[in-house]
Amino acid sequence: MEASSVTTLVNEIKKDLENQFRGVSVVGEVSNLSSSGAGHFYFTLSDSQSSLSACLFKMDAMRNPLIRELKDGDKIIASGSIGVYARRGTFQLVAKRIVPAGAGNLKQELERLKKRLASEGLFDLDVKKAIPRFPKRIGLITAYDSAAYHDFVNVFKRRSLWTDILVSPALVQGKNAPQSIKKALYNLIAYHQKVPEDKKLDVIVLSRGGGSLEDLWSFNDEALAWEIYNCPIPTISAVGHEVDYSISDFVADKRCETPTAAAEVLSAGQMELKKQFTHTRKMLKSFGSQMTHRERRKLERLSPIQNLRKIETRLYHYQTRLERCKINKRLPEFTGLHDKTLRLEECWRVLKDFPRGLNELNKKVENQYGLLRLLNPDNILGRGYAYVKDPNGKLVGTTEKFDEVPEGSELNIHFSDGMRSTLKKKEDKSP
Repeated sequence: MEASSVTTLVNEIKKDLENQFRGVSVVGEVSNLSSSGAGHFYFTLSDSQSSLSACLFKMDAMRNPLIRELKDGDKIIASGSIGVYARRGTFQLVAKRIVPAGAGNLKQELERLKKRLASEGLFDLDVKKAIPRFPKRIGLITAYDSAAYHDFVNVFKRRSLWTDILVSPALVQGKNAPQSIKKALYNLIAYHQKVPEDKKLDVIVLSRGGGSLEDLWSFNDEALAWEIYNCPIPTISAVGHEVDYSISDFVADKRCETPTAAAEVLSAGQMELKKQFTHTRKMLKSFGSQMTHRERRKLERLSPIQNLRKIETRLYHYQTRLERCKINKRLPEFTGLHDKTLRLEECWRVLKDFPRGLNELNKKVENQYGLLRLLNPDNILGRGYAYVKDPNGKLVGTTEKFDEVPEGSELNIHFSDGMRSTLKKKEDKSP
């Protein structure tokens, strides 16, 4: 059997454990609770027979403020995944969320309340009011100067063009929180009913930051749910984080994941208008520049200096045309005398060169005549030569031609001083 290295074995265990134990929840008592300078928390969960190391890292600790109130001996439910630390060969629960051990009962109670209110029609979509796209005045119910308050207000300062925010502060955690929230809602409704039409509220937002189920329990109050349901003003519930749901989320006319998301939804219409204004401003600026340029060109064309230049150019053009129309300077052109004069001059040049051309032609003729004299066969006869022609006038220049002439035919012999005729006789071939 081949032995594995420590690293190989630990990595295989790590892979199996981390894949198998994801999204687990463990109930136990807290002991050995400590924190690091980086903001991480470490503790042990124990029961009567076993113990399990656990940790809550900084970002998760910020989402679970309960960790700062825990002490050894408290009983909690920790949810997360098993993680293996390969360097030490140990494993621990990497918690993502912690709640008191009694929170399980709260969850069951929440589900029962949710079903009952749903059956009574509080969650029906057909009774929900539309959220205005361009709210002018918003009523905000939250803890004054809280993170949720600042997130909501800062988004509106950055994105809104005209919206006013009326804050009705309330407790959002603890046993007195439901009554405080209902009172804040009542105050906003009373304000809405008293003020003139242009001062009325367009929407009410219930807002709170994230926390455990116990922290958000005030928004699961049944009496508060009925107050939200009967509210004459459209309502938005922006409680907790994306994964947090409360009764107010289901009863309100709209649910937003966070206070920031609620502010973004309510200011979305204004952002679109802002973009349209920006685009329209650019278009108007471009159109104004084009119009200004076009009108400036018109003014330049209508200026006295430009018109004077045009008049001068046109006057020069007419003067030039008038000069071309003067007949006294163009009589030869109009009468044809100019063309006739040119033709006469051309004829004079031809006549002037005619004798010279004629002499050249005479010389050529004499040269050709001298050449013909040299080629005349009669001139050769003066040197003692003669030639013979048959009765048909054909030259007999060879013995072969001579033999072809019939016997008794008359042959003409040409000499330099005349011609003689003779008959061809049969050749005597005897020895």
